[in-house]
Amino acid sequence: MGVINHIKEIRTRKGITQIKMAEDLKVTRQTMNAIEKNKYNPSLELSLKILKYFDEPMENVFILEEDENE
Repeated sequence: MGVINHIKEIRTRKGITQIKMAEDLKVTRQTMNAIEKNKYNPSLELSLKILKYFDEPMENVFILEEDENE
C-alpha cells in the first residue's frame, strides 16, 4: 500500500509553478519535485499546508493505493 498524489496535476491546472509553490510553502523546489514524483511522502504538517494552499479536499490530492492482495 502506498500514497499517491495529484499535486502536479492540481498545481498545473491552477497555473502555479513548482518554484512558486515551494517558496509559498517554505520548502525547496527539490522537495516539491520529489513529492510530485511520489518519491517522498510529505509530513502531515506539509500535507495539511498543501491541502490549504490548493483549497482542495484530501481525497482530491492524496490517495491511498491499495495492494491487489488485500
